[in-house]
Amino acid sequence: MTWGSIAVDVFFITSGFLITNSYFSRNNLIAFVWARVLRIYPALIVAVLLCVFVIGLCFTSLTVQEYLLNRQTCLYLFRNSFLFLGVEFSLPGVFMDVPFEGSINGSLWTLPYEVRIYAFLTMVLGVIAYIGKHLKIVSFRNSLLLISGVSIILHLFNKFQPVLPEEALRLFSMFFMGSTYYAWRDKIRLSSKWYLFGFSLLLVSAINKDLFVIFYCLLLPYLIFHAAYVPSGLIRYFNKIGDYSYGLYIYAFPVQQSVAALIPDVSVTTMIPASFCVTLILAVLSWHLLEKRFLKMKGSYVLIEKFIQDRGLTRRFNRTN
Repeated sequence: MTWGSIAVDVFFITSGFLITNSYFSRNNLIAFVWARVLRIYPALIVAVLLCVFVIGLCFTSLTVQEYLLNRQTCLYLFRNSFLFLGVEFSLPGVFMDVPFEGSINGSLWTLPYEVRIYAFLTMVLGVIAYIGKHLKIVSFRNSLLLISGVSIILHLFNKFQPVLPEEALRLFSMFFMGSTYYAWRDKIRLSSKWYLFGFSLLLVSAINKDLFVIFYCLLLPYLIFHAAYVPSGLIRYFNKIGDYSYGLYIYAFPVQQSVAALIPDVSVTTMIPASFCVTLILAVLSWHLLEKRFLKMKGSYVLIEKFIQDRGLTRRFNRTN
């Protein structure tokens, strides 16, 4: 287990919590889908275009014509802008002489999992809403608890006896554990005593690798949400200026690769400040010039809804408790 894999788990648990909140707070399927599209795709598409037509053209070993007409360039542009078919990591002749050879933006590997889980969550909540109108015993809370319970059990079994794709099952289970924490948030008590007990239990379980995996999966969500909601003070001012998290995520890898290409044998102590400063600048620009402006368009879902309803293609899904 690496710090990177733990960070991804933390992200998917947090994402499950916040995305489920987004669904319930809107009480409208079209509004929810539109909000997700606005959050992910505008900034992503600009980052993909930047990688293809700026970074790629600057660092490719091919001629401009060979590079632009190469099938891999078109494939990178299309798949990474769409995500549902997976992502491409390489552009022709780019970053072939750096330690992480041939990869333009390795960070994007989580996004296809994310959008597919969003789609699955949308389908599941829509089905639950429909069934719940006829069967009162079916509720969002119980259904999400069942899904997360089954998924985490399957993940743990698969961890010890691999049968299914490990990465997909792990991220699915983490997301729906976060989703379940949102559904049951009024029943969950965030206590510092329980936090310390859980954290201590996790540390003690590290004496055995298999035991640690079990306690890690079960305790990680509680530890995350305690850390998110209980501390007070200056840490609460984080992100007051803007939400630069997505920009940092989509630009860090290509910037690091560019630094590695420009400074052969670059040291870690040089790589970290150099890449961080450039990435932060791009993230700030992405938020203020692009992401924030597109997010203001969330209310325009009513135009999409009217367009679809006028053609009788769908109807509004109302939430039932």
